[in-house]
Amino acid sequence: MAKAIITAAITGSIHTPTMSPYLPITPEQIAEQAIGAYEAGAAVVHIHVRNPKTGQPSSDMSLFGEVLTKIKSACNVVICTTTGGGLGMTTQERLKVVPTFKPELASFNGGSINFGLFDIPERVGIKDWKYPWEEQYLKMTEDFIFPNTFKSLQEFARTFAESNTKPELEVYDVGMINNLSYLVRKGILKKPPYLQFVMGVMGGIQPSVQNLVFLYETARRAFGNDFVWSACAAGRAQLSICNVALIMGGNARVGLEDSLYAGKGVPAKNSADQVKEIVHIASELSIETATPDEARQILGLKGLDKVSY
Repeated sequence: MAKAIITAAITGSIHTPTMSPYLPITPEQIAEQAIGAYEAGAAVVHIHVRNPKTGQPSSDMSLFGEVLTKIKSACNVVICTTTGGGLGMTTQERLKVVPTFKPELASFNGGSINFGLFDIPERVGIKDWKYPWEEQYLKMTEDFIFPNTFKSLQEFARTFAESNTKPELEVYDVGMINNLSYLVRKGILKKPPYLQFVMGVMGGIQPSVQNLVFLYETARRAFGNDFVWSACAAGRAQLSICNVALIMGGNARVGLEDSLYAGKGVPAKNSADQVKEIVHIASELSIETATPDEARQILGLKGLDKVSY
């Protein structure tokens, strides 16, 4: 069995500052938690940035540059930048990070989805928000589509290829595998694809063992054995889905982007808490976890010396 790649998604764009005092907001906090996740055993860190004054998701390239250079100066972890950005950003805003910094790896969303966060305020019982934008940001998703059309998918693929950036293909629902298969068949995306099964977003496929197996088997029918895959899950299913993914021979993503807990009723103080948990689980399963350089080899990345930061 190949070594398993552990990814830590550090801050994301779903959770808001009121939901956890530990959610990293500033470039310093995001970089520090990314380095901590690496030290805990993550081979890859997935990076969003936020307005350091309000915590709102941002597409500011200067913030990205600050985070990326701080991480690179401290360790050799693989950095996967987001092109999902924050909900409501334009396609151009989301994509700009790739040609600007030419990262080794970046997220590539496999299709459009009703990305629903509007039920969170009622579900978690928050009434007093730290910042005015938070409740509005969540509630607007009742009438929101996260757009990733075939036209924009092709534009993204061209930009990734020009920057020699490997796409991490985010699959929120099973139909997205068909979208990506089409792009591979047309030569728009290179083989072997790297799929990240993202489970638990309202509007996408929900986290269960049956659904994870369904995603995997659908990918096998589309790509044969010529693909690499990982799984992550929002909320309480994070560690259980990652556990099953490891048993199935896949890779796993944890982090505060996906869940604010490191176990039942235990708030995660940083993404490293969750990395330690999944590394421990892998160890108990006699599964070795990959170093950053081993992850580069598994994924066929260009190397840290070829980025533009």
